[in-house]
Amino acid sequence: MISLEAKNINVCYGKKTIIKNLDFKVQKGDIVTIVGPNGSGKSTLIKALSRLIKITSGDVELYGKDIYKFNTKKIAQEMAILPQIRNINTDLTVENLVSYGRQPHLKFGKRIGKDDEKIVEWAMKKTRIYNLKDRCVSTLSGGERQRAWISMALAQKPSILILDEPTTFLDISYQLEVLEVVKELNKSLNITVIMVLHDLNQAIRYSDNIYVLKQGEVCNFGKPNKVMTLSLIKEVFSIDANIYQDEINNCPYIIPQRLCDLDT
Repeated sequence: MISLEAKNINVCYGKKTIIKNLDFKVQKGDIVTIVGPNGSGKSTLIKALSRLIKITSGDVELYGKDIYKFNTKKIAQEMAILPQIRNINTDLTVENLVSYGRQPHLKFGKRIGKDDEKIVEWAMKKTRIYNLKDRCVSTLSGGERQRAWISMALAQKPSILILDEPTTFLDISYQLEVLEVVKELNKSLNITVIMVLHDLNQAIRYSDNIYVLKQGEVCNFGKPNKVMTLSLIKEVFSIDANIYQDEINNCPYIIPQRLCDLDT
C-alpha cells in the first residue's frame, strides 16, 4: 500500500523552479531517505509532501486521495513533521512538550484528558525519555532533546513520520541514538518514515529506499545497494569514492577519496 505519493510535481519560489517534474512514493511501513547536495531541493520536497508549502503543479496523494482535500486537523493526525527549525519554548518540561502532540486530536477548547495522558506517557517510554519527563527541554543533551521532539511527534499517533535532518548538529553517538530510535519505532509500530539526511552511510544503513536529488530532480531511487554507485556519487556529489561492504550491518559503506573535476 502506498502511504504518500507525488506525481509530476513542480514547486516554484517566485520565478525560480526548485522542484522539477518530480515523482516520489513511499510504501506503508518503509523508511525512505532523501539525499542530495545542498540546494538540491530536499527540504522543499518534504515541505511539499506534508503540505507545508503549496505545489505549483502536479499531485500529492495521501493514501490515494488528493492531500489538499484533507482538512488541516486530519493531516496533523496522519502525519507528524519535525522541521529543522522549531519555534517553541524550550523551557517547557519534556512532558509538556510531548503533550503538544495530542493537540490535533483534541476538540476545540478541550484540554488533555486521561487517555491523552496515557498516550503521552507511552510516547515518552517508547523514545526512552520517560525518566526525563520533569526536566526542562533546554537542559537536555542533543540526543535527549531530539528524542523529546520525536516523542512529541509520536504522541500524535501518526501513520507517517517526516524528519528534516534529524541528526544535524549532533555528534556521532547522538546521531546513532536518534536513528536507532527512529528504526525501532518504524519496526515496532509500522510507522512510515520519510527523512532527509546528509550522511550517505547513515542513509544507506537505515533506509529501505533512497531518493537522490540534484537541482530539484530525482537522479536515482531504489534500494540503497542499487542506488549508491561510484558513478552516481561522482555525478551528484562531485567526489571520487570507494565502496566497501559493511559485514556487520550488511550494507555498502562509502569512503570519500577526493573531490573530482567532472569536466576532466
